[in-house]
Amino acid sequence: MNRFALLLLLCCWILPAHALGLVASVDRDQLNSGETVELTLESDDATLFGKPDLTPLEALFDVRGTRQVNQLTTLSDDEKASTRWIVTLQPRHTGTVIIPSLQVGQYHSQPISLTVTPSVASDSQLAPVFIEASLDQSSVYVQAQAILTLRIYHSVPLYDDSSLTPLHLADAIVEQLGESRTYEKLINGVRHGVIEVRYGLYPQHSGQLLIPALTFSATLVDNQQASAPAPLGPKPGKLVHVRSTDISLAVKSKPADYPAIAPWLPARSLSMSETWHPEPDHAQVGDSLTRILTLKAEGLSSAQLPALPMTDVSGLRGYPDQPQLNNQITEHGLIGSREEREALVPTRAGQIDLPAVEVVWWNTHEDRLERSYLPARALQVVANPNLVVDTPASLPSELNESSSLWIWQLATLLLACSTLAGFGLWWHARSQPAVLRAAQTGPSPRTLLDDLKRACLANDPQATRQALDAWARQQPETLAEMAARFVLLSDALDGLNGALYSETGQYWQGDELWKAIRSIPAAEREQDASTEPSSLPPLYPK
Repeated sequence: MNRFALLLLLCCWILPAHALGLVASVDRDQLNSGETVELTLESDDATLFGKPDLTPLEALFDVRGTRQVNQLTTLSDDEKASTRWIVTLQPRHTGTVIIPSLQVGQYHSQPISLTVTPSVASDSQLAPVFIEASLDQSSVYVQAQAILTLRIYHSVPLYDDSSLTPLHLADAIVEQLGESRTYEKLINGVRHGVIEVRYGLYPQHSGQLLIPALTFSATLVDNQQASAPAPLGPKPGKLVHVRSTDISLAVKSKPADYPAIAPWLPARSLSMSETWHPEPDHAQVGDSLTRILTLKAEGLSSAQLPALPMTDVSGLRGYPDQPQLNNQITEHGLIGSREEREALVPTRAGQIDLPAVEVVWWNTHEDRLERSYLPARALQVVANPNLVVDTPASLPSELNESSSLWIWQLATLLLACSTLAGFGLWWHARSQPAVLRAAQTGPSPRTLLDDLKRACLANDPQATRQALDAWARQQPETLAEMAARFVLLSDALDGLNGALYSETGQYWQGDELWKAIRSIPAAEREQDASTEPSSLPPLYPK
C-alpha cells in the first residue's frame, strides 16, 4: 500500500512537470541500422537555464551532436519564449529502442519508442553518390495510398545546388509527404549523408502502374579547391547525375462484395467522432446547438472523404456550415480529416431522436469490409419560458396548431372575397366609356349666336370678330372649313378682315356677315347644341 501511494505521488509530481515544462519529439520513429534520428526537447519555461542531461542515452545511442535554439513568439500582446535542444542520435542496436526520459532543471520528458531495422548491403553503395527507391507495399487497391521513398546517399560533401526531377504519373495522384529530411547513416564503415524524400501515390486505375526513374543532380565539393572558392565564377567540383530504378506497382480493382451505392474508401483505419457545443443535456426550444461530426481516415487525403449526412429530423431546424478539410502527415502517410459543422435549433419540446450515422469503408490493412458507426442519440428538449407570449403553458400543441390553421383559413377567405369584388368592379368598368365627356360650363351656342347677331347689326368689326370666334369654337367645323363650303360666308369674312386691318373699318356693314351666318343650314349650325345633354328636365315631357 505504501509503494502504491509513493508511485501515485511520483506520477503526480512528474505529470505536471511534463505538462508545464519539457516535451520530447523525434523526426521519425522508424529507421534502419546505421541511420541517425533527431531528438527535440522543447520547453516554454523562460526561467529554465542549463542543458539536458544526456547521460541516460549513452548506453543505447551514440550522440552525434547537440544544438540549442531560442525562440520568442509574439501573439497579440502576449510574448511566448521557448527553448529547444536538438540532439542527433544513432542507435547502437536494432529492434525496439527506447529513448529514456531526460531531465532539464526540474522537468522531465516522456520516453519515446523507436523501431530500428537491419540494413541490407548493396553493391551500389560503393559509389560516392547513389539513389535508392522503395515502396512500402508491392500492391494496393485503386485510389488507396502507396508510399514511395527516395533516399540519396552521398559519402562526399555536396554543394547546395542539388536537385531532383519531379515525379509525374498520368494514372495516379502524387502528393509529396512533407519536406525532404536529412540525416546520416553508417554503411560498411563509411559515414554517408542521406537526403530522404517521400511521396504518397494514389492510383486511379487498376492494373500495373510504372513509376519512372528519377534523376538527382549535384556538384561534388573538390577538397583541393574548396579552400579558395571563386565567389563569382563557377563552383569548383564535378557535376554528377544519378538515377533511381523503375518500380512497378500492382493496382487491384475494387472488391466485388463492396456495396455499389457506397463511396469507395480504401484506408488503413477510419474513425468517426461527435462533439456538441454546448452539450445538449439541458436543451430548450429555440436554443442553438452546434453539432460537429469528424471523419478521419489513415491512408486517404481529405479530398477523398465523402460528405456526412446532414441532420434531417422533425423538431430540429438545421443550418449546415462549410466543411473543414485537413491533412496530417505521419510516418504512415496522410491522415485526412473532414469536419462537418451544423447548427441545430429545436422547434418543439419533448424527445427528439437522432439516427445513427454509418460509413462503409475497406480496411486495406486487414483486407476486409468495415462499417463505422455513430450511435443513435435522443435529445430531451424542454419548453423555453422566454418564448411563450400569449399562449398558456398548459395549452396542448394540437390546439395551438388548429388555432393557427383557423387564422390562415380566415385570411385566405378574406383574400378570395376581395379578389372577387375587384374582378366584378373591373368587369363593370369595361362597359363604361374610357373618357367621360366633360359637362359644358361656358355659354350655350344659342347665346353665342345672339351675341354675334348684335355685333353684326351694330356694325362693330372688333366685337363681331370676338363673337364670331366664340361661336365658331362651339361648331363641329372651323371657320376655314365652313368658308370653303359656303361662298357667301367666305366673301363676308374677307370683308370683315379687310375692315379689321385697314383704315376703312369704320364704314363696315355687318348685314352681309349675319346673312351669311343665317344661310348656313340650321341642322349644321345647331349640331352641337342638339347633342349637349340638358341640365334641366323638359318642361313638357312626353
